[in-house]
Amino acid sequence: MKAWSKKLGAVMLAGSLMIGGMALGGVIQGPEKAYAAEDVQRNVVSVVGKGELSLKPDVVYLSIGVNATAATAEEAQKTIGAKISKISALLKTTWGIADKDIQSTQFIVQPNYSYTEKEGQQIKGYIAQHSLKVTYRDLNKVGQLLDAASAAGANNIGNTQFAIEDPSALEAQVIEKAMANADAKAGVIAKAAKRSLGQVITVTQSDDGNHPVVYMENATMAKSSADAAGGTYVEPGEVRVSTQLSVMYELK
Repeated sequence: MKAWSKKLGAVMLAGSLMIGGMALGGVIQGPEKAYAAEDVQRNVVSVVGKGELSLKPDVVYLSIGVNATAATAEEAQKTIGAKISKISALLKTTWGIADKDIQSTQFIVQPNYSYTEKEGQQIKGYIAQHSLKVTYRDLNKVGQLLDAASAAGANNIGNTQFAIEDPSALEAQVIEKAMANADAKAGVIAKAAKRSLGQVITVTQSDDGNHPVVYMENATMAKSSADAAGGTYVEPGEVRVSTQLSVMYELK
């Protein structure tokens, strides 16, 4: 009986040692995984590369509109309707602008209120506004077109925006410039850290969610002035096509 008890105790002890060994093994393996993750974090460098091209625009977007006031909403609407029809016909026949390049962007008819302490708030007629977005590609004649629109009745000419009509055609060029910029930055950082640059781990392109390449106007892009003949002169200037890449590299 005593011998059997001793054997049972030995079995139980061996089992405890096995369980303890497994538990100990788990404790040792945990930190090893953590150290591996930390090594990965220590051996990378992340930079943002920027690519940009400055070039002459090939299209201009014009805002040409008419504002009118009248005693009634109907009269105000008829007034701007007649003028907008005249301007549209001019743009299509004289300037050869296609229907697809003329789009109404704003049409408003609303009361014009005035206020006095004696009468309170009163309607003093109506205001009507109608604006067209016009896409035009002969940039040498923009000033002449605006003068012609004004002569036809346009009295609300908004911002003149020059742009690249198809910036996606330049995407490869700006991406290559952005990647080269990222390589240069990462190389300088690696050298300063007395390390060498390894392979690219990840690349992410930053954009507005719609266009992979963003185009923007220069601050001094558009200027208007009166020339010797009294007409309007518009300077297209340059536009900028750009993109950004977030790049992570391995450090050796």
